[in-house]
Amino acid sequence: MVEKGERKPLRLGTAQFDAVAGDIAANAASHARLIEQAGDRGVDVLVFPELSLGGYDLDGLARDPERYIVDPDGPALTPVRDACRRHGVIAVAGGCLPNRRGMGLSALVFGRDGGLLTSYDKRHLDGPERDHFVPGTAPSLLEVDGWRLGLGICYDASFPEHARELAMGGAAAYLVSGAFFRGESEHRRGVYFPARALENTIYVAFANYVGSHGGLRYAGRSTIHGPDGRLLADAGPDRPGLAVAEIDREKLAQTRERLPMLRDRMED
Repeated sequence: MVEKGERKPLRLGTAQFDAVAGDIAANAASHARLIEQAGDRGVDVLVFPELSLGGYDLDGLARDPERYIVDPDGPALTPVRDACRRHGVIAVAGGCLPNRRGMGLSALVFGRDGGLLTSYDKRHLDGPERDHFVPGTAPSLLEVDGWRLGLGICYDASFPEHARELAMGGAAAYLVSGAFFRGESEHRRGVYFPARALENTIYVAFANYVGSHGGLRYAGRSTIHGPDGRLLADAGPDRPGLAVAEIDREKLAQTRERLPMLRDRMED
């Protein structure tokens, strides 16, 4: 039994799959299947890759942007909303979401009731992304069952201050949607996420693609790292599936007592 005021462990999942560029209906169906699998494994929050609903395909977006724009309440995403509702899973999906300033490269958070809880626009746009999107202007902290979870998208994680701002805002975990491909990007993937976890003593959940689309071959390795940087779960390099791990308040507190970097940091 969980006592009043005590926060129970939260189960995080990261989902990797082989997206179909520009086919929101096909990708939504893949999301629904993975949400079902996550529900069967008791996952509370499931993170998908960057731009997961339309695929990471900037050339396709330039040719036919309407194919890539998502409507959180529209019929194309009914399978995602229904799966969240049936299985009680909160899903962090990715898509092109218009806003007052232009187009956001966005993370869309669907709640356990299937409704849109919040969205976050990527703050650090990478190279050609700047031709299509406007950068976000604010951090995003999501609260689930008494836990604060910070959102990031791919290149955001290249900047230590992004995760640090969320950790200082009370985040126990950093949820990152990515599109890391084979080669140099694959190397950076292996460095960033354990580092962001260790230096901030937070859990880090990273979701990536497998397979190929948009002219890129993806590196997989969707992972969850503990607050000491150690690997807790890995979905592997080349197959669709999930990485699942639990975040625990007592373990987090013990790690922060042993590794007091947040407490001992230099003041700005």
